[in-house]
Amino acid sequence: MPYTIPNNSCIGCDDCRPQCPVGAIKLENNEYWIDPCLCNNCEGFYPEPQCVSVCPTLSPIPLQVKRGRCKVEPREATSPSLFSNGKSNPFASAIAIWEACNVLSQRTSLPWEVDENGHICYRRQVNQGKGAIAFHLTVPFSDDKLATKMAAVEMLDIRAASIHLIFAAYVTAIDKPWQQEFTIDDKQIEKYLGLEKRKDLNKTAKLSLIKNLVRQVCSLVVSLDWAQQGRVRGFTIEKTPLWHLIDIQHHFQEDDKGCKYLIGLTFKVKAGIWSQYFLNRQGCKERTAFYQYGSLPKSLLNTVMSIWQQHEGAARLMLWLLFKTKMGKEQRITVPTLLRVAYGEEKVATACRQRDDRKRLLRTFESDLEVLNHYGMKPKFDPITYPPNIQPLWAKLVDIPEDPDEAIEFWINDGGGTSRLTDAGPRGKWNLLMNARILAFELPPEIEQQLAEAEKKHRTVRNKRKNKTTGGLLGEQILQARKNLNLSQRELAKLAGKSQSWIRDIENGRLKVKSEDQSILRKVLGIA
Repeated sequence: MPYTIPNNSCIGCDDCRPQCPVGAIKLENNEYWIDPCLCNNCEGFYPEPQCVSVCPTLSPIPLQVKRGRCKVEPREATSPSLFSNGKSNPFASAIAIWEACNVLSQRTSLPWEVDENGHICYRRQVNQGKGAIAFHLTVPFSDDKLATKMAAVEMLDIRAASIHLIFAAYVTAIDKPWQQEFTIDDKQIEKYLGLEKRKDLNKTAKLSLIKNLVRQVCSLVVSLDWAQQGRVRGFTIEKTPLWHLIDIQHHFQEDDKGCKYLIGLTFKVKAGIWSQYFLNRQGCKERTAFYQYGSLPKSLLNTVMSIWQQHEGAARLMLWLLFKTKMGKEQRITVPTLLRVAYGEEKVATACRQRDDRKRLLRTFESDLEVLNHYGMKPKFDPITYPPNIQPLWAKLVDIPEDPDEAIEFWINDGGGTSRLTDAGPRGKWNLLMNARILAFELPPEIEQQLAEAEKKHRTVRNKRKNKTTGGLLGEQILQARKNLNLSQRELAKLAGKSQSWIRDIENGRLKVKSEDQSILRKVLGIA
């Protein structure tokens, strides 16, 4: 239980603050308070709390859970809330966001290494092997010092991936996220994660959890080497924060003893420089940068927060599939790939060698697939490589009729057949699974709808690009010829006997020029 300082009995000697090993004691407006998100009673450092040992008046006392409602006080206005339709919200889905989500969810399962400076690092190739991305971690409560031990990775919480996705959703509502910040408070985060319904957690516990998760997300440092892709030139990003935590505002309520209770948090966050290359609307129009986004279902955040302990593998797969399915619904995924994502390379390799570990991992995998199916991500098994005899039992039970008479007949026929529904898997089932694959994952309706809308928009943009070819004349070619002659759109429209809006639409590729109009434009502009 953390401690608190009654300011009515505190003499302000400041002996306690330098002695705190975790820096939990703060001084604001000449009043002391102990951050419950940091205070751990000096466990692992000293046999007893140092603030009590050095205090001449023994002022610090154990923090009691605040009872009653928190008083409403004016706070700084936050950015508009997400999920206005109650179902989903756009979110940035660039490679930096995807890999950061993998780092937060898979943690020690990833192949971390030590770089040339002695810092722990996770890196892999991207952009079809033409580029590379790397992640470092900052030391807790240090803004620029990079971690050198795996303990920093082990401290990461998979629930921080949900905070990361919330941040990725907020930046899509900003025109220049690499310059502009957004503001979010604890009430909004509680609502997004479903924490407001958790009656087993008091206010202090919720605030401590939220603050620690936000700090973990903002501890990621990304490096990116991107080769030229199309008209977008290559670029390099060197060890820059993925998210800048600009400020944390603490909101208090004081009791009659002068003890300050933390009742709220407000965070100011800004996206890193990666967003200038991958979330740049204007740059995307000019074809000098990308604007990559997907659809974030609100149900996914709530699901991850509810299953992260009992079914961590399912939570990992759910977060990974959020990005994988964005590339296209029909994604053939091999079972070994799913196993590595859900449990890590080391566990899969151990299962291949040890029979007991193999059985245990197989049961866990089939259980996690059932969880995914329950929450709307339904796997479609390849009938050739993933036949019914090696499919999970729950997948076979789907075919049982609901009508009682039909169900009885189904079980009679099943019992009289050569193979039964409840038969154990064949010998060598693990080896068969290593060659099996899943054709696709059927997605929840809200994700399906967003994917359909994104595909429709993509087709529209593609058609616009095609329409820029106006019967052999490019809209850009007409624009350049007009500028070479120092003609305005109005002057060109007058010479061609057309309206200025018609010329503008032609140059932007929104209209297709008829053959008779092509000859007029060629003559006026002197195009051969």
